Amino acid sequence: MTKDTKQGSCCSPARRAGADAPPAAPIVTCGSRIPEDALRIPGGRSLTGTNHPEILHDGEDPFRNTRVTPFRIGATTVTNAQFAAFIRDTNYLTEAERFGWSFVFWMQVPEALGPTLGVKDVEWWRRVDGANWRDINGPGTMETAWRPDHPVVHVSWNDAQAYAKWAGGRLPTEIEWEHAARGGLGDVRFPWGDREPDDATFQPCNIWQGDFPKTNSAKDGFVTTAPARHYEPNGYGLYNVVGNVWEWTADAYRIKSLKKHVRQRLAAMKGYKLSKGGSFLCHASYCYRYRIAARSGTSPDSTTTHQGFRVVWSE
Repeated sequence: MTKDTKQGSCCSPARRAGADAPPAAPIVTCGSRIPEDALRIPGGRSLTGTNHPEILHDGEDPFRNTRVTPFRIGATTVTNAQFAAFIRDTNYLTEAERFGWSFVFWMQVPEALGPTLGVKDVEWWRRVDGANWRDINGPGTMETAWRPDHPVVHVSWNDAQAYAKWAGGRLPTEIEWEHAARGGLGDVRFPWGDREPDDATFQPCNIWQGDFPKTNSAKDGFVTTAPARHYEPNGYGLYNVVGNVWEWTADAYRIKSLKKHVRQRLAAMKGYKLSKGGSFLCHASYCYRYRIAARSGTSPDSTTTHQGFRVVWSE
């Protein structure tokens, strides 16, 4: 049974700010900065998608066989410490900083900030002035919310592209991302196999437990992000491939469909980029997108408390 009728979007809302952020300074590639723990992913036969989609009209199907060349990929999503090194080296200003605000999940907004503006139909997303990759939950929250070993958040697709260029790499394609996420297991739903996470006894990744968006029991140990290197890695050694934070890919968000309402939705998402993996806000009852084949489209300037990325390097 598909869960399409129950699937809303805990994913990233679009800014719709009406104006572009001031331009960022250009980033110059200064050689390759492949981290010591980058993993070599073997090439060959690669599996993408599924013939058993759970969320209709997300483009999860069909299941297809492709081929991929070997590449290297970060064992983790880019961490705050790694992103801070990039900022020190380049003086780059993220889009959240240039816009002057970003989206924060309602539970993370400090009461001291006072009233915030919600997003229509997804009121749990709040516009918070001064929120960015340092001050994750709003002005003055770096000391309480920022951790060097956690994934960097409040990064747009454009920010992720800039970091990847600086690191001498790039963002993964969807095919590369799924190939790495499967960890050599083949046609499986999750990086560890097919066993479903639940709210009681099995929490192999950082997702929501409880009644979204009201109550999170944090049975997995985390209300928001977990350290980037946490839980058991998959067969290739990747950590937190699903859950924790959404991961930007290099690809545009596209769906092949002849249905009018799908084409109309896609027309409103022109220019959106593809994200994979789900986040700490996903739950089977609402946003069942922490499966390998699941996918989401996000505006390239969108920044939130649950969006990150990892880098690949071609061989």
